[in-house]
Amino acid sequence: MHFSTLLAGVLLALSVNALPTPSPAPESKPGLVTLPLRRLEQRSTSHPLIAHQQNINRSHRRYARMTGRREPSSEELHENLRKRVLSVEGEEGLKKRYNRFVPPKQQAARDEENLEKRYNRMGVPKSAKKTKAKAAGSGAVLASSLAKGKHTKASTNQDKAKANGKGKGGNGKGKGIAIGAGAGAGAGAGAAAGAGAGAAAGTGAGAAAGTGAGAAAGAGPGAAAGAAAAPAAVTVANAPSGADSLGLDIEANDVGYLAKIQMGTPPQDFEILMDSGSADLWVGAENCVSDAGGGCGNHKFLGPQASSSFVDTKNPFSVTYGTGSVSGDIVTDDIVVAGLALKAHTFGVATTESVDFSDDSTPFDGLMGLAQSQQTLTPIEALAKGGLVADAITSYKISRLADAKNDGEITFGGLDDTKFDAQTLVTLDNVSQQGFWGGDMDAVTVDGKDAGLQGRTAILDTGTTLIVAPPSDAAAVHALITGAKDAGQGSFTVPCTTTASVALTFGGTSFAIDPRDIAFQPVDPNNPTGDCISGISAGQIGGATEWLVGDVFLKNAYFSTDVTKNTVSLAKLV
Repeated sequence: MHFSTLLAGVLLALSVNALPTPSPAPESKPGLVTLPLRRLEQRSTSHPLIAHQQNINRSHRRYARMTGRREPSSEELHENLRKRVLSVEGEEGLKKRYNRFVPPKQQAARDEENLEKRYNRMGVPKSAKKTKAKAAGSGAVLASSLAKGKHTKASTNQDKAKANGKGKGGNGKGKGIAIGAGAGAGAGAGAAAGAGAGAAAGTGAGAAAGTGAGAAAGAGPGAAAGAAAAPAAVTVANAPSGADSLGLDIEANDVGYLAKIQMGTPPQDFEILMDSGSADLWVGAENCVSDAGGGCGNHKFLGPQASSSFVDTKNPFSVTYGTGSVSGDIVTDDIVVAGLALKAHTFGVATTESVDFSDDSTPFDGLMGLAQSQQTLTPIEALAKGGLVADAITSYKISRLADAKNDGEITFGGLDDTKFDAQTLVTLDNVSQQGFWGGDMDAVTVDGKDAGLQGRTAILDTGTTLIVAPPSDAAAVHALITGAKDAGQGSFTVPCTTTASVALTFGGTSFAIDPRDIAFQPVDPNNPTGDCISGISAGQIGGATEWLVGDVFLKNAYFSTDVTKNTVSLAKLV
């Protein structure tokens, strides 16, 4: 079975129906612009519990990087996944994955075929053939290089010391988990994540094998039926609720979010993954190569040939995420976000990408980080500094696949008060010391019953799919859910038909989580009324009072971040 990781974590990408002409700063009072979200759906061929383990692994690594702690080693994460495969598929499953032997001549033929498929942009370099031949003997890297996901980095932004100056190591090729998908799938780490960057179609030959959240991320009985047949397609978003709007797509069934911006002169559309858990903007360079050899796939690229306003500073940049890495040069060029033009904006172009990003199945051309910058201004910070929007505020209304409303939006410059109940708006001081977003969490309840978990803090991250809590906290919450069971290694199951109302309290306001988000995905896709994997998992991600709160919760609240005031806000949706 082929696997691919979820690049998690969130992932947001802007999308427009037509290419706008760069516009000058508006003459009227600067305000805000909104980008509607659209969905990208995909299927998963992994067993839900195995895919879920990949998602947990990704979340653990992501949180460690976000908080500056020691991240779990590849060996630790590999062992977690091995145990999960053993529990689901038994010794026979392990033998198939770890001891798969193919006669040399047959393997060589497979390698050649896989190379021709992968390097379809610049041809198959001789060095890639040599590299692939060596990889074949190791069983190929599994995409579990950590399902989110998402990433954090060492780059033009975000605390370089945190990543210890790592350039492109990360968990890209060579450090993935070798659960044999064959040499062909090995190089692919799945672009989806935990922003997957997230969540997209995974990468490598395994394509959508391990999306972390699986194809039925909406969970609950309704979502289960769609899991087996979910196509790898985009669900078009509703028309924007306001002027100067662009669409945002949900990637991989509520796992991440995508969209388009314009870059260069003349402006061209680039599909960009929007990530609240990092702070760098980058796209592929015209001379981009994959670290596995060959080109960077069927994507858009930026450089002097495509753009007359492109300027290469020759200064290096590198970003290491939870499931991949890029490195290249810092450049300046014109970009347009929702019709608002930033002249000579500073960002990166990747001359080298791990296969997480370079593979054809990765549905985006680059990534936009929306955490707080450490050096180079993020687009929202630059928009505010240039007077194009009122404030350096980014707000999220994340839609749910199961609702079929396609009404998710991201707003730059302020809060869209048509999306939430103003009476419920709470604003919290940001508790993150590394430039990410979080706040004090007052309480956790289940059907109104207090779980006794006061004094907690939560990192709020659109690039993380699950909620990850300290083991004792996760156990306390599930003890209050009728029919919940410990599935081992941080996973829990709940009845797919549960009506339990789990709520997190911030700033004195209780925010309930839809039971469909708690019943995250059926353990057996053919039994949508049986047991479901819980959207709340356990993990040693930090201190005993620290939670990582992702989209399982954020789909149930309006979420906003303010760079200038260093605050986060939450409100109940309308």
